[in-house]
Amino acid sequence: MSLPEPPGEPSAELTYEQAAARIEAIIRRLDSGEAGLRETLELVREGRTLIEFCAAELEAVGKGLEELELDQLVARLEAGAPPQGGG
Repeated sequence: MSLPEPPGEPSAELTYEQAAARIEAIIRRLDSGEAGLRETLELVREGRTLIEFCAAELEAVGKGLEELELDQLVARLEAGAPPQGGG
């Protein structure tokens, strides 16, 4: 079985969804018990790279969501919404 992409940095065109699907395929291959020692090593390396890529994508999306929430808060404050709480 040949790997579609060599391990290393994911390509610039790779999406989170594609990476997640490839991770699932790697897991299935490893779970099958059919991979030899060298293939297992390469699959694990590729999987690690893809997992790191997915984690970075999720972190970027999370930061984007935080920024959106801050933007919404600023917009409400600028619109003159009364502050919550009081004293």
